This record gives sequence, C-alpha cells and structure tokens, in this order.
Amino acid sequence: MALPDYLQDTAKDYARQLTATTSAPIDTSKFTGRQFVAGEDPLQTAAINLATQGVGSYQPFLQQAQTLTGTGAGTGPGSIASFMSPYQQGVIDETLRQFDVSRAGGLQQISDQAAGIGAFGGGRQGALQGQYMADTTAGRAGLAAQLLQSGFQDASMRRAQDLQNQFALSNFQRAGQAADVANLGQLGAFRQGLSQSQLQADMDAARTGAYEPYQRLSTYGTGITGLAGGVAGAQFQDPATPSPFSTALSTALGIGGLFGKFRS
Repeated sequence: MALPDYLQDTAKDYARQLTATTSAPIDTSKFTGRQFVAGEDPLQTAAINLATQGVGSYQPFLQQAQTLTGTGAGTGPGSIASFMSPYQQGVIDETLRQFDVSRAGGLQQISDQAAGIGAFGGGRQGALQGQYMADTTAGRAGLAAQLLQSGFQDASMRRAQDLQNQFALSNFQRAGQAADVANLGQLGAFRQGLSQSQLQADMDAARTGAYEPYQRLSTYGTGITGLAGGVAGAQFQDPATPSPFSTALSTALGIGGLFGKFRS
C-alpha cells in the first residue's frame, strides 16, 4: 500500500528539511555574552551601605544615657549638680535679702512699740527682740533650705527627663535607620524584579529565536501527521513536547513510521 502522492512529496520535503536542520548546530549567538540575571539594584546597594554605615550610630545616645544613671552624686557630667540652674544662688541671695529687710522692719517695730510705752532699751524690749531674732533666724535657714531643696528636685527631674530623652533618641535613631534600610531594600527589590522580568522576556525571546527552525518543523510535521491520521492502518503518536527540537524529532519519527508502513 503506497502513501498517497500528496503525502509522499510533503513527507519527503519534511524529511529533507529535518535532516538539514538537525545536522546544523543550534544558533546560540542570541545567548552568547548576554546576562539574563538581574544584578543588584542601586537602591539595594544604598540600603546595604546605609545599614553598614549606621551600625552603632545610636551609641552616642546610649553613652550619654549611661552618664545619667546612678545616684547623680558629684559635680561631673551627668551629676545632679550639672543640672542645677546657674541662677539658683542669685535667686536664693535675693530672697534672703528681702527676708532680712523684712526682719529689720520687724525689729524696728518692736523698738517703736517699746518706745511708745516708755520701755525703750528695757529688758522686755531686749527679750522680745532676742526671741524675734531667734525665730526669724530659724525661719531664714528654713527658707534657704527650702530654696535649695526646690532647686535640687528641679535638677533631679530635669536629669531624669534627659535620661529618658537620650534613650528615646537612641531608639528613634535605630528605628528610623531600620525603616530607611527596609524601604530602600523593598524599592530596590521591586526594581530588581522589574529588571529580571525584562531579562526573562529577553531570554524567552532569544530561546524562541534559537529554536524557531525546530518549532517551524514541528508545526509542519504536526500538519502532516494530522493528514495521515485519516489513512486506514496508519498509527502514530502525538508526543509530549519538552522542547521544539524533541517535538520536531518525534514528529519526524512518527512520519517515518507512517511512511515505512505505507511503503510496506
């Protein structure tokens, strides 16, 4: 049983093309010297540099905070004394001066009262003034102590607030830097992904171009096997196609089997 003429000529033509195509090496010029993997994006490089340069950048704040720990005794940096107002002594001196003026007025009032009753310079006047001086001296010392205590408490509060501020600045520095690194890294990864998509498209296009002759033969051969499918007794396999080359080769084997079967 002979293969019909319309298939014999076509099959022979296909066989000639297949022989010529498979005998020649695959054209790899579209792949040679090309890079199909996206490199590091500049933003990713910036993120790495920022992360490297920022290592330990928060340490000055922590070191400053360490000087504020402990009791705060002494007069050095971080001590409570270093947070005392430089105007405190002036405030104390002025307050005590006003107190002394008021006390002098009180003494004068005692003298005036003694003179009014004809007891000026007497023992009663001396006793009253002595008691008055003792009371006001104690009051004066208490006032000075109160002013000093108020300044100490204010300095302690400002020292504690500065300690909190230093820790907060340290945390803010680290958090801000981490956010910058993360944002740069994410943007860099996004742009790298876009570049990789383009490179993948280029690689797919290069592969398509390199295997185009085999794909063309595969399509040609599939058409022939389709026509031969209606011929009684013809058996062929529609193979899985992991690559255009294997598709063309499998199709050729199918056609060869048909051709041989009809000839026999």
